[in-house]
Amino acid sequence: MKKADRERLKEEMMAVAEEVIDELLDWEEKAEGPTLGEIEEVVAELRERLGKRMAEVVVRQQEAVRPVPGPACPGCGEEMHYKGMKGVTIESRVGVLRVERGYYYCERCKQGLFPPG
Repeated sequence: MKKADRERLKEEMMAVAEEVIDELLDWEEKAEGPTLGEIEEVVAELRERLGKRMAEVVVRQQEAVRPVPGPACPGCGEEMHYKGMKGVTIESRVGVLRVERGYYYCERCKQGLFPPG
């Protein structure tokens, strides 16, 4: 990864982190004597959102460079053809992510693929 790309990604993720931190601090200022359970609940929800947003930033960066040549079709092994960027919902360990990814299609097998897998 180029240094400029790294710095851009870092700035984007820091902005997301600052937004989440500000939200927590705003909540804390308004909360009247929150219990430990209430604090944990808010922090857990914000942590989940932060993790998802950071994952989306990194996935988007990975998709910025499409593989050349296209990936091999899992069915027949032939090169798949790039069909452009398409929205896809990904189930991940940090939650459901909605990202734009390069889409590839095999005319022979009639199968589509969103690399890296």
